[in-house]
Amino acid sequence: MYLSKEAKAEIFAKHGKSATDTGSTEGQVALFTTRIAHLTGHLKKNKHDFSTQLSLQKLVGKRRGLLAYLYKKDIERYRAIIKALQLRDIIK
Repeated sequence: MYLSKEAKAEIFAKHGKSATDTGSTEGQVALFTTRIAHLTGHLKKNKHDFSTQLSLQKLVGKRRGLLAYLYKKDIERYRAIIKALQLRDIIK
């Protein structure tokens, strides 16, 4: 896979509570954002890869759902992760 264990641990350490806390919402959003960026780059080269396009759409939906949950639960954590990952504010 394109992400090694060390790379994932680094993502979770930076955005989650610790490197081993893989279930935190912020860590999951950061991991999904990394995967979305990777798949977007792949689709720029391979425009007719429709299975990857479907996977990308599902992943974006999962990230959006997690961000909506975080928005409802704790808006300060939501704003912090949006700013850290440089995402648009998708919850209105």
